[in-house]
Amino acid sequence: MTSSDVRIVSPCGILGYGFPEESFNRAFDEEVHGIVVDAGSTDAGPHKLGAGVAIVSRRATKKDLDILIKNGVPRNIPIVIGSAGGAGAKPHVEWTLEIIQEILTERNLKAKMAVIWADFDQETIINANNAGHIKPLTPNISALTTDAIQETNNIVAQMGHEPILEALQNEADIIICGRAYDPSPFAAVGIHHGKDPGLAYHLGKILECGALCAEPGTTKDCIVGTLKEDSFTVQSLNPIRKCSTTSVSAHTFYEKEHPFILHGPGITLDLSECEFNQVSDGVVEVKNSKLLKNDQYFIKLEGARRVAYRTFVIAGVRDPILTQNIEEIEDLVLEQVKHYYEDIPEEDYSINFYNYGKSGVLGARESAPFTGHEIGVMFEVVAKTQELASSICSSVRSTFLHYGYENRKSTAGNLAFPFAPSDVEFGPVYEFSVYHLMEITENPFVIEYM
Repeated sequence: MTSSDVRIVSPCGILGYGFPEESFNRAFDEEVHGIVVDAGSTDAGPHKLGAGVAIVSRRATKKDLDILIKNGVPRNIPIVIGSAGGAGAKPHVEWTLEIIQEILTERNLKAKMAVIWADFDQETIINANNAGHIKPLTPNISALTTDAIQETNNIVAQMGHEPILEALQNEADIIICGRAYDPSPFAAVGIHHGKDPGLAYHLGKILECGALCAEPGTTKDCIVGTLKEDSFTVQSLNPIRKCSTTSVSAHTFYEKEHPFILHGPGITLDLSECEFNQVSDGVVEVKNSKLLKNDQYFIKLEGARRVAYRTFVIAGVRDPILTQNIEEIEDLVLEQVKHYYEDIPEEDYSINFYNYGKSGVLGARESAPFTGHEIGVMFEVVAKTQELASSICSSVRSTFLHYGYENRKSTAGNLAFPFAPSDVEFGPVYEFSVYHLMEITENPFVIEYM
């Protein structure tokens, strides 16, 4: 490591996933220029954004943050959190901010904080849409409508590195970002120290998932990236994990629609000429990552609206006659329940069966023959109201439990319930109502210093 090298530590794949503190502490054997952790994703679906709740628990988030803060703040190492709280909307950011302030008070520490809000109000999105500045993210997504926008409470956009860079330049100790493009917080630290943006973004793409780029890979351990003049290196901070050219190059392909092109806010990352070299045991060096600035600057919008309510039941099936004919019997149960509720329009609800152990994951696309002796059945009802979902689910459960299928030797007991009560009211169901690109000409992200 030279005096011009920039070292960035990623403790884990998502804040609150947890990591060994001894791994994290090894980072400080050398100079550290930034502690950066991604905290969000759309992997969990639209519920977290729509409901305004976190992906992980408050207890786990505080445990991770406490380790970062007690090490970073006294050493004057900036801490950057991307997509705070999971979805990066105002309730998620405020939730994260409350935990941080609690830790600072408990540890008698002071820190300059920068909060970068990623929220957009409905009127702003409607005006941009009417002006033709919004387009679907992919061809299979419908054009955005005013009705969809008005039905969506939390609308966020993925920020690039620019507002995070501004907060670093203003010497913020802790930067809490709303929804951020996953590599952006890492890239901002490198760019802040004058490093090549292409290398900085590529390193961010690898570091965002913690030690998933090592062997054995995991999101629950620490990784360190070092930006040099014309390359970067990655290395696990846990000696039981090693980075190899295969593991690091494979992670470069992770979660991408194209093998070597990666689109981000205002940029395109071209990795077609990258070189991956094993420079020492467990250390991989990467060269030739290139960043291209796009002629138009688009940011990805995300929004979720409530569309229904769900109630579900989990049960076990052990009767060999039932297991061999379960799809046909479920169809008969479905038919009987719909006939019972013929006064309710069928578009007001849906009934779905998932037979785990027999096509529960792939459904009709499963090609392997069923060979098991038992099946875990989950059935759900999704309806316009919680009362309707629970009422119909209750009827599905009782009908299925007592349904007299051909050759049955008993008179009841088709389903074995692991829990009582058996019916679980899930609550609201959300869908992504906004999943589009919006063109911008100036930075729309507001920074608040505390």
